[in-house]
Amino acid sequence: MSRAKKYWILFTSCLYISAFTFGGGFVIIPLMRKKFVENLKWLEETEMMDLAAIAQSSPGAIAVNAAILTGYKIGGVFGAMLAMLATILPPMIIIGIISFFYVAFRENVVVNAVLKGMQAGVAAVICDVVIRMGTGVCKEKNVLFVLIMAAAFVLTFFLDVNVVYIILGCIALSVIVFFVKMGIRKKKANTSDKICAEIQEQKDCAIEEQTEVDSVEELAQEENQEIAKGEKEEEK
Repeated sequence: MSRAKKYWILFTSCLYISAFTFGGGFVIIPLMRKKFVENLKWLEETEMMDLAAIAQSSPGAIAVNAAILTGYKIGGVFGAMLAMLATILPPMIIIGIISFFYVAFRENVVVNAVLKGMQAGVAAVICDVVIRMGTGVCKEKNVLFVLIMAAAFVLTFFLDVNVVYIILGCIALSVIVFFVKMGIRKKKANTSDKICAEIQEQKDCAIEEQTEVDSVEELAQEENQEIAKGEKEEEK
């Protein structure tokens, strides 16, 4: 696929996704996953989860953040700019049109009914992405990640803790776990290096001993040959 065609597909895909992202920025995640992971196969499932987490924890609208990160992952800096432009165009045009007819839209019964129906659909879409992302975390079989996910849900749903504090806590915990794992890996590497060094020393000692044994055997053979020669000369 040529670079120009790839950029065009990226632009039109983000434009289409943004045009139908109703009900909040989280709705864009399942749509982007469907497009870029399942259909185009430009991203892996884990990459999409990582991009969604970064987009949510970064300042700004999650839809724009997710589009920028996805565009950069697929097409570099120019891809990020294209994805951002395609994402902000539909809402900017739609909101610009609605602003001229705000009073009519606000009091229109049909419009209110459409918005309520959209809310139900958006809730279903968000449930879908939550289930899929949660299943992906559970599939990794990492007890710590599962506990973090469960704790974050309890904190935000039952205790009404601000999402910002939850995200910052998860980031801090992840950094701590990363450095702990790095320390464990370094200790294991040092231990394995010591073991390898000891094994190599044992091999070197065994080689030296075998060399000494071979030299002794050669000397013994030479002495035996000299004794045999001497006996032959005496017989003559």
